[in-house]
Amino acid sequence: MTKGTFIPLEEVAADARDLVKAFRDNGEISFQDLTLEEVREGYRQSCSIYQLQVDKKLSVTDVDCKVTGATIKLRHYSKGDDKNRPLLLYLHGGGWVIGDLDTHDGICRYMAKKTSANVVAVNYRLAPEHVFPVPYQDCVDALNWLAQNQQALKLDCSKTIIMGDSAGGNMATILANEKHISQDIKIISQILLYPVTDLTASSPSYQKIKQGFSLVAKTMYWFREKYVPEKTDLKDPRLSPLFHNHNKQPPMFIVTVGLDPLTDEGCDYANLAAKSGTELEHHHLPHHMHGMFTSAGKVKTAKKMLKMAARFIEDRLSS
Repeated sequence: MTKGTFIPLEEVAADARDLVKAFRDNGEISFQDLTLEEVREGYRQSCSIYQLQVDKKLSVTDVDCKVTGATIKLRHYSKGDDKNRPLLLYLHGGGWVIGDLDTHDGICRYMAKKTSANVVAVNYRLAPEHVFPVPYQDCVDALNWLAQNQQALKLDCSKTIIMGDSAGGNMATILANEKHISQDIKIISQILLYPVTDLTASSPSYQKIKQGFSLVAKTMYWFREKYVPEKTDLKDPRLSPLFHNHNKQPPMFIVTVGLDPLTDEGCDYANLAAKSGTELEHHHLPHHMHGMFTSAGKVKTAKKMLKMAARFIEDRLSS
């Protein structure tokens, strides 16, 4: 089996180079090389060290949300005033297997600070304990529950933004185009940070990024094996939106990175959206790697992209 293209450190963006060098110097031990318990705890620790550190001047509350067959936690980041504010629903990344409310807390706090929306993060159930479609259905149910309780939570779901990174970006764009949501909900934009859009894993960038980074082709195969039951159609619209979302979509802000097996499918999805007439802002960063947003405390470009995403949201809210 080919090892893919070796990317020298000199080709990694300067603000991300130290993180990649440390990963390589430590033996390139990635998610698929550890036990489930080890990888979840390691991800929590890594995110706590490298994520954005945002001031605490927000009202942050964890609330119980009833979903199909269970109760999950949502984390509500509010301005603490009496205004019914737009909803920014955040779906965290982590391959549907790792990640939680704490791993993406910095991103959520930043978006709550930089936009006029209140942010709600979804602690959807994870695979392999809860395989597809449970994590996605949790997100659908959470959005509908928020619409039912929007007055009590001081939300205005007629102005809803869906945002997510990686696997969360996958579910975010699928949810942004979901037909089975409350009529009280209007999706006014979607913010996608290196989203998964094609779980067939057949794009050329899977053959390029096979070593040297924390997320490579075999990592995605490992996540997919944990998340998707055997004999599932990988082109199911709730898995691979690239094959289905041919109509005009809600306005889209999308970031793709070049040092990522997901590069091509992300760029293809942006092109698909543009061809359908979707309002689109696409930023492609050829020298950055997957995972930069949960390391935005160290990678300045990630924070810059979040600031631009916030501006995109505010432009949609004011139009």
